[in-house]
Amino acid sequence: MAKKHLGQNFLFNPLILQRLIEAAHVAPGDTVVEIGPGHGSLTSLLARIAAKVIAIELDDDLFSRLQEKFHGRENTVIVHGDALAYDYESLESFRVVANIPYYITTPIIFRLMEAGKRLKSMTLTIQKEVAERIAAAPNTKNYGVLSIAVQYAAIPEMRFIIPREAFKPVPKVDSAVIHMTMRDMPKVAVKDEKFFFTVVRTAFSQRRKTLSNALKTLSPDIKEILTGAGIDPRRRAETLTIEEFAALADALR
Repeated sequence: MAKKHLGQNFLFNPLILQRLIEAAHVAPGDTVVEIGPGHGSLTSLLARIAAKVIAIELDDDLFSRLQEKFHGRENTVIVHGDALAYDYESLESFRVVANIPYYITTPIIFRLMEAGKRLKSMTLTIQKEVAERIAAAPNTKNYGVLSIAVQYAAIPEMRFIIPREAFKPVPKVDSAVIHMTMRDMPKVAVKDEKFFFTVVRTAFSQRRKTLSNALKTLSPDIKEILTGAGIDPRRRAETLTIEEFAALADALR
């Protein structure tokens, strides 16, 4: 039985699971990390292709069942623990393929990105609305801090939608599979990465306001700095590209 507090919605359909693996471009030499393997349906398919599968399961009962199911499978490691606390930095190179519990989607994406160049890609089944925000372009309602944070480090691509009825128990919303290929270098070069994201967060914290009003806490001369960076002070945060945010952050710095 699914445990609601762990955000468990299980996906069993083998055709959908196969599409998920194809979207991830899993190859025979890959190490693949699966977060929340549940009953091991996806794990079994991944283990047929990948050189090594590391499946991280928090649920005590499911962990015991997975250990029994994959006993003797040398290329499959079942880890009992919290995926947010796992030492991804200990892996040389890996991909992530997983059906993520909705409540940890954003924290786990940022935790995985901390692994840097070790992480090759993430292919995740997540809430459709969150996937749309990650892949959003400027001048759209879904474009925001999450879009820029992910696109700074990765190239996201929406692959396909999974209707809620495909899961057991049935969640309240549809899901989407999103594939994120990690960049060798960030999308833009900035003088101060931490400050760059401070500018982005500050701009979107009051997204209905013009940039000159939203960013005035960062500088009393914000209008002049915006103009000097080639940005109309009357524009709003959702209209700026990542490149324009980088130019603005460097100008403010």
